[in-house]
Amino acid sequence: MSLALRRGQRATQISAAARTITERAPVTLTVARRRAQPTAATIIRLVTCAVFAYLVASLVPETSPPVLAPLTALLVLQVSIYRTLFSAVRRVAGVVTGVLIALELSRWVGFTWWSLGLTITLGLAVGYALRLREAVLEVPISAMLILSVGSKTAATSRITETLIGAAAGLVAGFVLTAPQVEPAEEAIADLARTMADLLEGMAAGLNDGSVNDSARGWLERARALGNEIRRVDEALAQAEESTKLNPRSMRLPYSTVTLRQSVENLEHSAITVRVLARSLADTTRLAGDDNPFNDPNVRRGLADTLRELSAAVRAYSSLATESDAHRHEVLKADLKRHLAAARDEQDRLSERLATAPAVRPVGWPLRGELISHLDRLRSELEAGTPDKRPRPRRNHSWRPPRPSWQRVPPALRKLMK
Repeated sequence: MSLALRRGQRATQISAAARTITERAPVTLTVARRRAQPTAATIIRLVTCAVFAYLVASLVPETSPPVLAPLTALLVLQVSIYRTLFSAVRRVAGVVTGVLIALELSRWVGFTWWSLGLTITLGLAVGYALRLREAVLEVPISAMLILSVGSKTAATSRITETLIGAAAGLVAGFVLTAPQVEPAEEAIADLARTMADLLEGMAAGLNDGSVNDSARGWLERARALGNEIRRVDEALAQAEESTKLNPRSMRLPYSTVTLRQSVENLEHSAITVRVLARSLADTTRLAGDDNPFNDPNVRRGLADTLRELSAAVRAYSSLATESDAHRHEVLKADLKRHLAAARDEQDRLSERLATAPAVRPVGWPLRGELISHLDRLRSELEAGTPDKRPRPRRNHSWRPPRPSWQRVPPALRKLMK
């Protein structure tokens, strides 16, 4: 009888795994298609920018053939106007500095091995002193090229082409660079979907009685949410940076402010899901009547609560990325309905798990932990319900946005590691 029961549980787990793979396959294909679209757009932006720089430079008599202009344009153009501006300034400064160093040295020395070493040394020293960062090599490279030629015409041509390429990169940045908000929304949706799938898997395992065998796997999946959170932080930081200095961001019907608030709330919820999975795994180690999961009513009540919380997480994700006012209100009502149902199921579960410490001294702390984690997860989703998303505001800060995980309280940050 015991062997038949184990075989039945094993068959149930295999079926659930197959069902999970089938459900995730369309999602993977959709994400792959979405990732291919930005790559094609980036290629078009770079090619257009380089050709534009070449055509402009070809009109200047001193720049023939104008190869450096499209090369500089390719190096200057970045994923955001904010980065493009600083890249253009640093690259122009590097080239001009290198040319001036070479012109000054050419008055005193020729092109020899020791003058080459001196030129590189001076170029790198000045470049690091000016804090040119990724453009620091432009200083010695420009100095070496001009020193080897020893011509003021070549120096003028290099500066002219660099200015044309930088200007072309800036123009292409303002014209062709769009705010990258969609990848951040997709990352938020992926994080919420992963959390909801985990909660739903917990509910399914409690219903079919495989909780003792599956609890360790749930904990591993909950720990993996930290990687998803970091990916969401990176996507959201890029979205916030792409709206800086970008006039097209004013056309957006919403801002990234509420996205940041929603991400922070989802991060806190992910931590709660992780400690909930930890409590489930610890509870399965209890033996006999001390293990509340041996009671079918307890498993059913906890499964119903987790199922409602899973639906609430999905509704919360849609609510965080929805800009339509009517749809926003519908999703908000749907979220409140699932949270209210989760509260009712949690109250009934509390009655089933209630026990006196004197009667059951081994398992009662974990029973209280389960209710506490469920209540915290529900309260976080309820308190962090996104409001109607406002129009974007211009961000005048020149500092890159700080990842939201750095603003998490230290006590919660330890749990994310």
